[in-house]
Amino acid sequence: MQQNRVGVQKLFRLLGHFSLLVLLSISTLNAQQSFKDFKKSQIDSFKEYKDKRDREFSNYLKSEWEAYYPKEPQQFYKKQKPVEIEPATPKVVTPVGPKINIKIKDDEPTKEEPLVVPEGKVGDISFDFFGSHVGFSIPKGIKEANFYPTNQSGIANFFDSAALSDYEQLLLEINKVSKAMNLNDWGIYLLVSKISDNVYENIDNSKLLSWFLLNKLDYAVRIGLRKRHVVLMHYSDKTIYSTPSYSFGKKRYYLISDYAKREPERVFSFNHDYPGSTKPLDLSLEALPLLEDNLQSKVLTFYNFEKKYEIPITYNKNLIDFMASYPQADYETFFNAPIQRQTYKDLAAAIKKHIDGKKASEAMNFVLSFVQKAFKYELDSKQFGREKVMFAQETLYFEKSDCEDRAILFSYLIKELFGVSVLGVKYEDHMATALYIPLDGEKVKSGSKEFVIADPTYINATIGTGMPKYRNKLPQSFITIKGN
Repeated sequence: MQQNRVGVQKLFRLLGHFSLLVLLSISTLNAQQSFKDFKKSQIDSFKEYKDKRDREFSNYLKSEWEAYYPKEPQQFYKKQKPVEIEPATPKVVTPVGPKINIKIKDDEPTKEEPLVVPEGKVGDISFDFFGSHVGFSIPKGIKEANFYPTNQSGIANFFDSAALSDYEQLLLEINKVSKAMNLNDWGIYLLVSKISDNVYENIDNSKLLSWFLLNKLDYAVRIGLRKRHVVLMHYSDKTIYSTPSYSFGKKRYYLISDYAKREPERVFSFNHDYPGSTKPLDLSLEALPLLEDNLQSKVLTFYNFEKKYEIPITYNKNLIDFMASYPQADYETFFNAPIQRQTYKDLAAAIKKHIDGKKASEAMNFVLSFVQKAFKYELDSKQFGREKVMFAQETLYFEKSDCEDRAILFSYLIKELFGVSVLGVKYEDHMATALYIPLDGEKVKSGSKEFVIADPTYINATIGTGMPKYRNKLPQSFITIKGN
């Protein structure tokens, strides 16, 4: 029995030595792994940024932030536009001026060459962008970037992860797609936003990626925090209406995501642009994007002196969707944007049938009647729940419109069909147009020139007749239309 007890004690002593050896081995392995992890973290911390600007900017992100308070969003009108407009008494137009023979330019194709949009490598993100299937390569460092913790440090962490990634290929692909689709600044903003939304489910991460990419594309964008969530602010040197903004020095940055949505609130941010990124967000649309065709058609109908007229048109629904995404840019943006070439040729061909051979006064008044009567009048607040200025292309698409929409469409048609100089004429609660033509009637003066009033909202009114309400009022401003 004693022998057994001694044997058991020896066995326990041996097991104890073995356990100690195992523990020492595990500890050694853990220490080695910890050292490897430490060494890797040190290497990562000393890893060079691909862009020398990034180290400096990363330090800015870690500096002390301060509160910025919003400017009240500017509105187009201080007074509500008329809810209803009493029509004028119909009046026969006196034939005046040369005979008209509309010429439709054939130097531009009505259908573009098949749109070829570059795609990213297989396995990365892809999505539909206004009818085009696009794909992009997303580097590991961007996929792993995360807004954590949800404060200023989390923004710096996200930036560092993105800045140390192989992001150059993604920027190259964005530039290629933007060029292939002829995207303006707004189109690039939408493309970058869609990329970001497809990389992350988290909206804060998505905004941070948009901020990073837009900075790398040379746009002046600022980041901020509002109630521990990320906000993205875009510099614009022109007013973006119905949109809260923040002043950083002499520059105004707009919170596009809050367009016509909510009461503006303070944000915490810092007063530094990404070095070299100074481009303002330019919303002008002087050339249309090249989008895949989603062709649809409709017939615009109106009556003039009890005679029915039909104007058939074709349009690209993808273009309508693109325009519908727009915030409220200044009036010059809308007045100077073109109509889709196919749509314009349809309009011009249909109008030509009714005005060729007539005197200029009759022809231009026919176009005025078309814009007055082919659409129902309704305020934007009732149709869209907010103020929405429409491009001429959109006015042709929607059944209803109000004064500035018709003024934009009419001014485009007058300029293109007749080569006549035209102005937008803005009153405190109304928009009309004025033409630089030798006709009698009510006039406004801009510079040294007198322009004849033409009101596309005042149904039955002819050129030279404005609404009685505005006859003794000076316009608040004139909208300049390029090419006059």
